[in-house]
Amino acid sequence: MSTSDAVRASTGDAPLTLTEAPDRTLGLRDSLGLWGNLGVSLLLPVAAVFVVLPGRPLAETLGAVVVGAVIGALLLGVGAAAGAREGVPAMVLLRGLLGRRTSWLPTAFNLVQCVGWATFEIVIIAEAASRVLDAPRWPFVLGAGVLATLMALRPLGVVRLLARYAIWAALAAIAYLYVEILLEPLPEVAGGAAGSFWTAADVVIALPISWFPLAADYTRHVRSGRAAFAGASIGYGLATVVMFTLGVLALAAYGSSGLDVVDALLAVPLGALAVLVLVAVELDEAFANLYSTAVSAQNVAPRADRRVLAVVVGAVATTLALTFDIAAYEPFLFLIGAVFVPLVGVFAVAYALTPRGAWDTSDTAPTRPALLLPWGAGFVAYQLTLPTFFGGPGSGWTAWWTARQADLGIDPANGWSASLVSLAVATVLTALLCLPAALRRRRSAR
Repeated sequence: MSTSDAVRASTGDAPLTLTEAPDRTLGLRDSLGLWGNLGVSLLLPVAAVFVVLPGRPLAETLGAVVVGAVIGALLLGVGAAAGAREGVPAMVLLRGLLGRRTSWLPTAFNLVQCVGWATFEIVIIAEAASRVLDAPRWPFVLGAGVLATLMALRPLGVVRLLARYAIWAALAAIAYLYVEILLEPLPEVAGGAAGSFWTAADVVIALPISWFPLAADYTRHVRSGRAAFAGASIGYGLATVVMFTLGVLALAAYGSSGLDVVDALLAVPLGALAVLVLVAVELDEAFANLYSTAVSAQNVAPRADRRVLAVVVGAVATTLALTFDIAAYEPFLFLIGAVFVPLVGVFAVAYALTPRGAWDTSDTAPTRPALLLPWGAGFVAYQLTLPTFFGGPGSGWTAWWTARQADLGIDPANGWSASLVSLAVATVLTALLCLPAALRRRRSAR
C-alpha cells in the first residue's frame, strides 16, 4: 500500500504504522509551542562556548548567533511546510527527492543522528540534575530514558501538553535567569572556541538543521503549510537565539571564575531551581528524537509498530548515555551540518521546481540517483571549507581533509561559513539538474 492512499479510523494520536493516514489536528499555536519547546534546550547554552569569539565584543558573538539562527530556522521551515503539504513523515518525504529505495541512505544517516541526539539529551538532563542535587548521574540517566520513551508512545498528546503548559514554565525560568545574569558585569569572554564570525554562525546553523530530517514527522499533523513553516521557523528560531544568548551571557558573567555553562547557571541566585525546570522541559527533545527514530525506521519497514521501535531505541539511547563522552559534542555538530545542510539545499530547489501534487512519496517513487551528486558535492564543499575535527581514533578523517585543503590551496583558517558554501554548491548543482525539466513542463503547459 502506498503512503498516499492509506486510510484508517482516527485515534487522536500519531498512526502506529506508515500504512495509516495521519490526523490533521495541529494549528499554528500548537506548532509554535512545539518548536519553541524543542528550541528551549540546555544543549544550546552548553554549546555556546563554541560560538564565543574570544577577546571580541559580545555584540559580535551575539550577531553570529542571530545570523545562524535565522538561516537555520528558515531552512527548517522549508522542510516543515513540505511535510504539512504532503502529509508524510520526513524520510518518506525524501522519496520524492531520491526515490523510495535511495531514500534509505538519508534514512540511515538520520537514524544515527536521532539516536545520537537522544543520547545527548539524556546526558545533559542527567548531568544537570546530578549537579543541582549533588547526586550520582546514573539514576537520572535511567529516569530520563524511561520518561522520554513513555512520552514517545503518545506523541501528539505530548505536543499539546508542551504547547499549552510546558512552554510557560520554561519561559519563566529563562526570564529569571536573564534578569539575574544581566545584573552582573558582562566583560569580553577570553575562553571562546570560535575562530571567526562565520564559524560561530555555523555552530548555530547546525542546531535547527539537525531537526530538518525530523520536522515532517510532526508537521504532517499540522493543518496548513503556512502554519507549519511559521511554527518551525519562528518558534525554533527565536528559541535558538534566546538559549544561545543565555549561554553566552552566562559565560561572560561567570566564566572568568573557570565555570562551564551549567555551573555558571547554577551560580545564579536560585539558579538551581531554574535549571531544574529546564531539565524537566529538556525531556521533550529526548522524546522527539526517540519518536522520530521510530518513524524514520518505518520508511524501510512501513508496517512496523512505532511503539515497539520507540521502546527499542529508548533502551539503546539510555544505555549509550550511561557511558557517553560529552567531549564528542562539537565534532558531532559539525558532522551533522556537513551531511544535512547540502541535503536541505537539494530538497528545497527540487521541491520548489516540482509542480504541486507531483511530489511522489509512494512505494513506487522512482529512483533519482542524479540528485546524489549535488548532495555529495555539498558535503565535500563543507569538509574542504571546514574539515570536521576528530581527536583520537577519528583523527585520520581530519588529517585527510586538511591535506586536501593544502592540495587545493585552501587556507585552513579561512573563516568562511562551511554551511553557506555547502548550501550554495548543492543548490546551484540541483538547479542545473532540475531546471531543464521544469522549463520543458512550463512550455508544454502553455
